[in-house]
Amino acid sequence: MNALRPMMDDAVRYLRTRTQLRPRVGIILGTGLGGLVDEIDTAEVIDYGDIPHFPVSTVESHKGKLIFGTLSGADVVVMQGRFHYYEGYTLKQVTFPVRVMHALGVDTLLISNAAGGMNPLFRRGDVMVIHDHINLIGDNPLIGPNDDSLGPRFPDMSEPYALPLIRIAERVALDLKIPLQKGVFVAVAGPNLETRAEYRFLRGIGADAVGMSTVPEDIVAVHMGMRVLGFSIITDECFPDALEPVDVPAIIRTANETEPRLRAIMRGVIAELQTAAGRA
Repeated sequence: MNALRPMMDDAVRYLRTRTQLRPRVGIILGTGLGGLVDEIDTAEVIDYGDIPHFPVSTVESHKGKLIFGTLSGADVVVMQGRFHYYEGYTLKQVTFPVRVMHALGVDTLLISNAAGGMNPLFRRGDVMVIHDHINLIGDNPLIGPNDDSLGPRFPDMSEPYALPLIRIAERVALDLKIPLQKGVFVAVAGPNLETRAEYRFLRGIGADAVGMSTVPEDIVAVHMGMRVLGFSIITDECFPDALEPVDVPAIIRTANETEPRLRAIMRGVIAELQTAAGRA
């Protein structure tokens, strides 16, 4: 028997004792990108450790809180901190919160991450909207028995990031005069950063940015029929012939400095979605 559905039900039952908000938009905030929560009209803040079957963030820059509230007029649920394969969690654990979001009513998921830029046109501090991805984690959250009530055994991934949402993001960024790159994101297991040879390989197979998250969450969201919009903040330049050592504090500092621009784009996208929902 697939235990995923009972675990989801446990989590949802608990969350319903804390809030009756029924968000349509879910947001996952990556490394150094927690500032968006300051703009949320917060209704409830719940520690991950209080939610049945939720993992607990072990990375210092990930707060580990699930936040319910209103942003740009829309009801939202926000993960302030995510989980990673390199922390020792299975990908089913990593993506469990996405399953719970969907069970709460979320049909649109916004994901952000910090990533290394490999496209020579990218620079540290750029914001990139993800239009496709490559999974090199070496695992998949859908491996094992499939619950057909959650999604199909073989989900189509021809559009892993919703093109209409990408177009909205590009329009919002243009209106705000914020440069927005577009590219392919590749996910690796981590936690070490890559070697020069690995950067050459990743660039050679078509990737523009590399990170250690996002792809598993996207796969599960698409499996359940959710629309996904993904963003990367380029926190370091990963050019093999000019590679310089980088440390995590520098990555977090760049993410923090760039985050207000990404925050403005995400806020504008959500406002447009809310306006569209009002016309529907």
